[in-house]
Amino acid sequence: MPETEIREKVRRRYAAAAVGTDNGCCGADSCGPLSADAGSPLYDETELELIPAEAAAASLGCGNPMAVADLAEGEVVLDLGSGGGIDVLLSARRVGPSGFAYGLDMTDEMLDLARRNAAEGGAGNVEFLRGYIEDIPLQDATVDVVISNCVINLSADKQAVFDEIQRVLRPGGRIGITDIVADDHLDPDQIAERGSWVGCIAGALTFTEYRQGLSEAGLEDVTIAPTHAVADGMWSVTVRAKKPRIT
Repeated sequence: MPETEIREKVRRRYAAAAVGTDNGCCGADSCGPLSADAGSPLYDETELELIPAEAAAASLGCGNPMAVADLAEGEVVLDLGSGGGIDVLLSARRVGPSGFAYGLDMTDEMLDLARRNAAEGGAGNVEFLRGYIEDIPLQDATVDVVISNCVINLSADKQAVFDEIQRVLRPGGRIGITDIVADDHLDPDQIAERGSWVGCIAGALTFTEYRQGLSEAGLEDVTIAPTHAVADGMWSVTVRAKKPRIT
C-alpha cells in the first residue's frame, strides 16, 4: 500500500474518532481498559482525575507512556501522535511550570479536540503542533523526552520517525514509548493476517526490526519489553532508549 494511501486511511480513522463517529482504537485487544490494575502499564485513576474527561475518553493507545518516561520538573516533552491530548496534559503536570509539553498530530479534528481539552484543563505550558511524525516541526536538540502511545506502528516510514526522534532529542535525551510489535518469526503477510494497518497491527515491526531501527538512528540502550498480547505473536510493548551524550 502506498505511503500516501496509508496516511490518508489513518487520518480518516482518527478524524472520525475525534468527532465520535469511530472509536479509533488500535483494536479491542490492543487498547485494553483505560484505567490500570496493579502492575498494568495503563493509566491510574488518580491520573485520569487530573485532566478533562474528554481527553481521557479520546485515549486510543495501547499503554501508558507516562509509566516509562520518568518525567522530571523542568523538562521539555514531545508526544508523537498526541490525539486528544491525554499524555500531553499529564506530561505538562509532571514537568511543571518550568517545563513544557508539545503534542504533534496530523489530524485537524484531533488537534481541535486537544486544544479544547488544554483550555478546559487550564494548561499553560503546552502547545499542539500540526505535522507528521516523519518530519517533526521542531529544531534540532530541543526536546528532553519523546513519548508516543501506539502511533509509530501507523507510520509507513518508521526509520524516518526514528531518525527524527534522534534529531530533536538533546544529547542525553530519552524516549518512553508504547507500541505494537510482532514476534521475530512473523513475516509481513503473517502480521497483516492478524489485523489492519489502521488497527495498529499490519504495520507493526518485529522486535528485531524495531531495535535495529532505533540503533541505526543513533539511539542506544534500547530495551523493548512486552506488557500484554494483542494477537497471536503480537504484543503491546514499552520502549526505552536514549541519545548519547556529547563527550
